[in-house]
Amino acid sequence: MTLDQILLLSFIQGVTEFLPISSSGHLVLVPALCGWRDQGLMFDVAAHLGTLGAVLVYFHKDVVSLFKGTFSLLRGRFNENTRLLINLVIATIPVVLLGMMFEKWAGSAFRSITVIAWVGIIFGLILYIADRYGHLVETVADTNLKRSLFFGLAQCVSLINGVSRSGACLTAGRLMNYKRADAARFAFLMSIPSITGAGVFKGYEFFKGGEMVALNDTLLMIGFSFFFGFCAIAFMMRWLQRSTLTPFVVYRFLLGIFLLISVYTGLISAVPCH
Repeated sequence: MTLDQILLLSFIQGVTEFLPISSSGHLVLVPALCGWRDQGLMFDVAAHLGTLGAVLVYFHKDVVSLFKGTFSLLRGRFNENTRLLINLVIATIPVVLLGMMFEKWAGSAFRSITVIAWVGIIFGLILYIADRYGHLVETVADTNLKRSLFFGLAQCVSLINGVSRSGACLTAGRLMNYKRADAARFAFLMSIPSITGAGVFKGYEFFKGGEMVALNDTLLMIGFSFFFGFCAIAFMMRWLQRSTLTPFVVYRFLLGIFLLISVYTGLISAVPCH
């Protein structure tokens, strides 16, 4: 891969992983729009490592709390740290159960540009409704097992390219009347096991395939994805303190319409190259 490809794809992965506009959808779109071949598993693994690092560093206090919660739970003690840990575990269970099955049976079917476009528009509308009419009351501290499960089920929907994992979780949070920044915080913490699991799964597939990798390219992908991901998290957390999710909804609509026009006019193929 050339440096400009690495930089652009790392930017797309780092930014869209944490903005409600679908990282997986964009990583399918970029090669199609630029005429590149699919970037392959090497990039996916490296990008996941980079964005995982961004979450761990930005939310380092919460990560420390999760470690404390683990030790407290092993000692039979329950506190705020163990409560956060248990809630995140409950929120992760649904996607663990469904993720590998979905990837095996339906993953390639949902890489269609047409599907990504329609899904982006439809779930953008749902996000708008949830954000427009949801109250700003609940916080991460108010999360219980029922709400954690709802977050987890929403994350399962994001297995469809174009939905956006952060977008689905933000929608779930706003439907439950979470404050925007708190919904984002829980969604980003949920991404730790999700990104780790996806990275391990793709890493296994990669090494099983026995592909050759360029170490320099891999390190650049990790570094750029980390940098762009960290900036995206910082931007999103500050934005949601004072603004709505409407600009992201508008973006999803415009992108979806552009993609549909491009596919139906033959500008790009409905099925990306591999």
